Parts: sequence; structure tokens; C-alpha cells
Amino acid sequence: MNEMRDNIHGTAIVVDGTGLLFIGPSGSGKSALAFDCLAEAGLRGSSCALVADDQVFVYRRDGQVVAQRPEAIRGLIELRYSGIVTLESVEMTELHFAILPVHPEESARLPPEAERHLLAGDITLPVIRVPSWTRFPLALILAQIVTMEAKRR
Repeated sequence: MNEMRDNIHGTAIVVDGTGLLFIGPSGSGKSALAFDCLAEAGLRGSSCALVADDQVFVYRRDGQVVAQRPEAIRGLIELRYSGIVTLESVEMTELHFAILPVHPEESARLPPEAERHLLAGDITLPVIRVPSWTRFPLALILAQIVTMEAKRR
């Protein structure tokens, strides 16, 4: 592999071909939101898998942003206060969105328009902010994706 890879702190999943990278400081709820999204996707009958939790390699390949798991953590996700569990996983996926868990005391009520998050080097992704207490995070993320696409038209 010739691509320059950066190891970033986050959790990457894929749902029906859409790659989501949950980012934020330790304890912000990244893994829990990603796990909830995978569970919700499974209940909806969507294809879904974990890519990596805690450490994710990101790089550009053919103009796309890619997430890849370190082999040592294949299929493992840490759910704070519950322990480490094993999930179905894939080695890599194209990334489409950065998901930022938010807490009411730390965030504005409405997010910035067309917000992007710098992952590493010149690699950015569009941001979707998700309250850490959301009961159906995947439904909220999908609604935000539809809204973003409608604004681009």
C-alpha cells in the first residue's frame, strides 16, 4: 500500500455503503453512538459493520477518503462501563461523514452550515452533529444526510 496513512482517534462504521467516522475526545460517546447506529441498522435490516474502534487509519485513495482498521483490534469495540465486545467487522470502507457527539452544555443549539472536520493533513469530511443522548442516532444521521443533499441541489 503506497498511501500515507494517519492513525486517528475515532470509531468508524459502515451502514448500507455509507462510511461514518465518529470523532471527539475520550469519553464523548463515540463508541456508544456508533454501537447504537449499528444496532439500529441491524433492526432496520440494513447492511452494517464496524471498521475500527479507538484507532482508525485514514488516507486518500483515488480521491476518496478511506478508513482502515488496525488488524490488532479487528471486530472489537469498547463500550464504556460494559467492557469490550466483538462485532462483525470489515477491514476498510470509504468515509462520507464525520459524526461529532455533542452535549447540551457544550454546543450551540444549531450547528454551523456546511461544517467540515479536518481529520489529518488535507483530509476533511462534512460534519453531522448528534446529541449524545439521542435515542435513534442513525435515523437522525440519515435525516441530516438527506437535508445536506437537498441543500446541494
